[in-house]
Amino acid sequence: MNPINRNQLIEQLNWRYATKQFDPGRKIDPADWAALEQSLLLTPSSFGLQPWKFVLVTDPALREKLVPVSWGQRQIADASHLVVFAVKKQIGAQDVESFVDRIAEVRGVPRASLSAYRDMMLGGIVQGMDAAARQTWATRQVYIALGNFLNSAALLGIDACPMEGIEKDKYDAILGLNKQGLSAVVVATAGYRAASDHYASLKKVRFPKQEVIVEI
Repeated sequence: MNPINRNQLIEQLNWRYATKQFDPGRKIDPADWAALEQSLLLTPSSFGLQPWKFVLVTDPALREKLVPVSWGQRQIADASHLVVFAVKKQIGAQDVESFVDRIAEVRGVPRASLSAYRDMMLGGIVQGMDAAARQTWATRQVYIALGNFLNSAALLGIDACPMEGIEKDKYDAILGLNKQGLSAVVVATAGYRAASDHYASLKKVRFPKQEVIVEI
């Protein structure tokens, strides 16, 4: 393992900001984008269940169609990449069974050896929650993926912007997510800041450490 040093980490986190204007002429290198996709795949989730889909919108016409249902924010069309973080609408026992199958496959262990973990997941997610609670739980997991994506982009020197200012039902309709059993939660644009984006030079505004971090 070759970790970055602490100064590099803080420097990149200070460098990043919610980019308001992207340079439409600059595209993310395919190898860098592949690394960002891997960061999404490697995102942790409760039980490891990964109750999400990451929808990469590449069609320029579709992206233009999404601008009006994104409060007119041009990042949607101008950024190099657009990712829609979507949640599975119907999470149930089959999701648990599929995940147990995957664990057995990847780790080369008998499926029967995972029965206790399977039962715990079924009890906690399927039997212990109603449909509304499962959707709330899954939506919270999606935000873990969003945070991981933003920080990973910053470490690669790639600009990004998280965006909740979208009409989610219209995203679902335009992208056909309903037919896939998915629902949009939040989006992120990624690429490179435009020279005209004055937000890039503004100082970060954060509350002092003593007001935010509590030691007990």
